Amino acid sequence: MSDYASFLDSKAIRAIPTGLPSPAEPPAMLFPFQRDIVKWALRRGRAAIFADCGLGKTPMQLAWADQIPGRVLILAPLAVAQQTCREGQKFGIGVTYSRVPCDDRIVITNYEMLEHFNPSDFAGIVLDESSILKSYDGKFRNQIIDSFRDTPFKLACTATPAPNDHMELGNHAEFLGVLTRTEMLSTFFVHDGGDTSQWRLKGHAQKDFWQWVCSWAVMIRKPSDLGYEDGAFTLPPLEMHQHIVEAMSTPEGALFALEATTLQERQQARKGTTKERCEAVAALVAEKPHEPWLVWCNLNDESATVTSMIPGAVEVTGSDSNEKKELAMLGFVTGDVQILTSKPSICGYGMNFQRCANVAFLGLSDSYEQFYQAVRRSYRFGQTQTVHCHIVTSDIEGAVVANIQRKEADAARMAAEMVDHMRDMNEADIRGSVRTSDSYEPRVDMELPFWMVAA
Repeated sequence: MSDYASFLDSKAIRAIPTGLPSPAEPPAMLFPFQRDIVKWALRRGRAAIFADCGLGKTPMQLAWADQIPGRVLILAPLAVAQQTCREGQKFGIGVTYSRVPCDDRIVITNYEMLEHFNPSDFAGIVLDESSILKSYDGKFRNQIIDSFRDTPFKLACTATPAPNDHMELGNHAEFLGVLTRTEMLSTFFVHDGGDTSQWRLKGHAQKDFWQWVCSWAVMIRKPSDLGYEDGAFTLPPLEMHQHIVEAMSTPEGALFALEATTLQERQQARKGTTKERCEAVAALVAEKPHEPWLVWCNLNDESATVTSMIPGAVEVTGSDSNEKKELAMLGFVTGDVQILTSKPSICGYGMNFQRCANVAFLGLSDSYEQFYQAVRRSYRFGQTQTVHCHIVTSDIEGAVVANIQRKEADAARMAAEMVDHMRDMNEADIRGSVRTSDSYEPRVDMELPFWMVAA
């Protein structure tokens, strides 16, 4: 029976450690949970850190890169690269920001600059804010996966992935070289038919699936998820304020405005109430004119209009040069820019804006992830004030707010389930304990059929 148990164990799908068996101690400036995660990732060699916003993914990835035997390339969103270089200075880790090849040991560049670098020049690759890969087309995702297929050390860092988006986990597993998305789906999921995107985790495979994820990823929303003290990571309150403005115009052919229900109707409702919503946001800013403000927009007209209404506001648009975008975002970090207006898709990832405690949304899109990321630019570790988040919508946009609220509740519930699934397995592995596993415990003696018994 022991031979059969060994056979079953050999069939278990796990990521094999390919890293450093005895990594050095990370910088003492890191928190205990961060140091243990770094050492775990170094032992794995190819790993993912799914840590919620503000838990220190940047210092962890720098401490990881500092111990890799060879050169390391870090890919990061725009403006995050410069921010990472400053973090490196805090921890005594040299990081060079460059858009062209250079000979420095740890180099950071923007995702868009990947084509200028030769992946074979690097022993390690870090994807910062790796969840944004799903924002790129399949060709670029595949380019990243293929370019670093043979890179021995890999690290992917992002906030907790969307709990209901198993494809995102598949993207990370494929980048790390654990399993392809197709292999993951065929092993742990069943297709319900119809829509080809609808895959359901097999009921009997749930524990095995999360054990497999834990063999290459750590997931943490707060230090206590892994058995550490939350301490300074306990955040001040987040207060949400909803402001509803009255739509002053009615759709063509209608006697009065009706609440939008379809995506097209919501888009029309937003465009038809741009002026009223911008005036409402400008009035909110005018109540605290000497405090930092982040104003998030979804439409170009919203961004331009509200910027013109707020004295001193600096707008960041998609058409701006990279240099202008970086200057504005970094200026907001340092305090040179007091009021920043932009879209979550442009400035909503990776930046540390915790000096700001006033946030305004000029309406909402249907993307909960963009909303969450935009809020967490301010509501993160280091924030000492109550964060006030103002959501300004028209009276005919109720469907959008309700949709975001539903997604928020679903995300909170599913994230809690995901962390619960992984807590014991992650805690044991990260803190160096022995991980539990399914054991083969036969309860009935096996008997050979009579026709196999020798006479």
